[in-house]
Amino acid sequence: MTALTLGKAMNEGLRKAMENDPKVLVMGEDVGKLGGVFRITDGLQKDFGEERVIDTPLAESGIVGTAIGLALRGYRPVVEIQFDGFVYPAADQIITQLAKMRMRSLGALSLPVVVRIPCGGGIGAVEHHSESPEAYFTHTAGLRVVTCSNPVDAFSMIQQSIASPDPVIFFEPKRRYWDKAEVDVDSTDWTPLHQAQVVQPGEHVTVLAYGPSVKTCLEAAAAGSEEGRSLEVIDLRSLNPLDTGTVTESVNRTGRCVVVHEAPVFSGFGAELAARITEHCFYRLEAPVLRVGGFSTPYPPSRLEDHYLPDIDRILDAVDRTFAW
Repeated sequence: MTALTLGKAMNEGLRKAMENDPKVLVMGEDVGKLGGVFRITDGLQKDFGEERVIDTPLAESGIVGTAIGLALRGYRPVVEIQFDGFVYPAADQIITQLAKMRMRSLGALSLPVVVRIPCGGGIGAVEHHSESPEAYFTHTAGLRVVTCSNPVDAFSMIQQSIASPDPVIFFEPKRRYWDKAEVDVDSTDWTPLHQAQVVQPGEHVTVLAYGPSVKTCLEAAAAGSEEGRSLEVIDLRSLNPLDTGTVTESVNRTGRCVVVHEAPVFSGFGAELAARITEHCFYRLEAPVLRVGGFSTPYPPSRLEDHYLPDIDRILDAVDRTFAW
């Protein structure tokens, strides 16, 4: 076991994938000599060369378009979008080409491309650097969408994503890059990529979260236990496909559910969760599914982001409201 930050676990996972398959390439802005703005690709160009770790122009559409061409020729490109708010210029390539090629070719062609996107707020960044665009991509059929919340999952999930025959949008919670955990870098006994995990068992309320919100929900569960509330926290890990079984089993048992994410609540991914839970657990629910998330505004200046992001108080307030029904 090795103590790794989430960022370093990502680096080690990329390194393992590149060692195991010479067709794996890393591409993006400043991923080579600089090692990425968060140093996730640090040292990879030195060890694998400029032909496999490629510094690209500042052109997200061109980066993803080039990755699609490489994938058609048998490579497995791993594309880094430097910040979440920079992915929109590549939306055309992702939505109209990357997501649709397999169906368009009746399964004859696959595009094993991983698009890595640092996501979410909490780092005091400027405009376009703290967004949560996951709902755009979960709504796009043909894409797998996953997100890690801890170093153990970062190490395993990036390797599983690279091995996938389908394109994967891989969200990385940037404010968790420096969180540490013990990681077995020699093990391949991993949780399946699209399986949710119960990270905190509980009895009274199911709390669903993913990416950067998981740690906040665990902190809320610890605070809630002091008030006699037993919160079961589930890390979804995969948003599309969604592990509905793990979610519904928990909600059927607790009878209450709170969904937490950093993206705005309106039309956010929590709406899909609430709809599915209501459909599958209707007769076991003791209260409506409540959602806690960002407000329907552009992401605010850094001095205001603590008011925007879900915190322990807002989560526990939603928990209390489920008991008012």
